[in-house]
Amino acid sequence: MTQESPSHYDALSQFFHWLTVIVVTIAFFLGPENFGRLMHQGVDPASRSDIVWHESLGILVLVLTVLRLLWLTVRPAPPQIPMTRWMSLMASLMHVTLWTLLMVLPITAILALGSEGHALTLLGGVRIDQLPMIAKAAPVKWVDWGDVHKFLGDAIMWLAGAHAAAAIYHHLILKDGVLSAMLPYKGLR
Repeated sequence: MTQESPSHYDALSQFFHWLTVIVVTIAFFLGPENFGRLMHQGVDPASRSDIVWHESLGILVLVLTVLRLLWLTVRPAPPQIPMTRWMSLMASLMHVTLWTLLMVLPITAILALGSEGHALTLLGGVRIDQLPMIAKAAPVKWVDWGDVHKFLGDAIMWLAGAHAAAAIYHHLILKDGVLSAMLPYKGLR
């Protein structure tokens, strides 16, 4: 006897998904423009609430992503929504890309801070002034990690927007349950 696929993601997967959406969006908008230039001008990152919040939320994104990946290994089966092969491949590619960016973005930020000798400043007055292991690592000299971080930050927002647009298309045009599978409240479905 085969078990029927659930129509919705489990509550914890939904919670992780929407919390990640909120945290990434806020972190993106709080990302200070010309961060490196500000630091080179002697601005203490702890004196800028946007920097402190951006860096704290960035670390939270990394923690959430690791927790989500761990949850993926033990969570209940996700919904299996029938769709064309090309849509399924595109969805898989989008998910892999978004997951990769969620892991890589915080790492590129830490590489940028370490390579330029900037402090990591977090909420609660937590400050790591030096990241010597990073500063001495070979990869820090390969590229300007601040530029990479900015590019990837823009990329994740564009891709997340495309991901959301595809979910809305599935909901409004195809009416196949893709969006409603991730919505937490029945009234929104």
